[in-house]
Amino acid sequence: MELIKYEKAIIFATKAHAGQTRKGTSIPYIIHPYLVGMILLEQGCEEAVVTAGILHDTVEDTRVTLLDLEDNFGTRVMELVRGASEPDKSLAWQERKQHTLDYIKEASLEERLIIGADKLHNINSMIDDYQQLGEDLWERFNGEREDQLWYYRGLVKGLCYRQDIPSTINIFTRLKNRVEAFFGLKDE
Repeated sequence: MELIKYEKAIIFATKAHAGQTRKGTSIPYIIHPYLVGMILLEQGCEEAVVTAGILHDTVEDTRVTLLDLEDNFGTRVMELVRGASEPDKSLAWQERKQHTLDYIKEASLEERLIIGADKLHNINSMIDDYQQLGEDLWERFNGEREDQLWYYRGLVKGLCYRQDIPSTINIFTRLKNRVEAFFGLKDE
């Protein structure tokens, strides 16, 4: 079974995220990084990219360090996680998101795939939660609806319109379609 090679990353991330839940829910947090990894696996990404997808929030949201990742998974996975992570969680929400929007302009395709898969799962979760909560959904986030719209519009622009995207990659197209459907946007 192909997932066996990712078992170490899944176990590592599960331990790192132990006791954490998705924002405003009782859903164990590990579901998110696991599904990010599965989106990347479904896309046909190489092993290091899928592994980094599973581990993408460990440095941001747990006590895991980049050195821990390098020691356990190697330099390539550590670098991919670093590239897909916000470097300073102490900054205000908008500053952190602006950093991501600026970074994706120059990030490698592999880093953008991880960021895209992360945001694709996030927007899918937001859509599902909105169907249950309606406008109360926005109380979960540091940024309100308009802030989320600004951020996701910037993500779509930065991730989906680069010239170096192979036609076989559909993560970015799926993200664009979901963002447009959720926020009621048209192609700009």
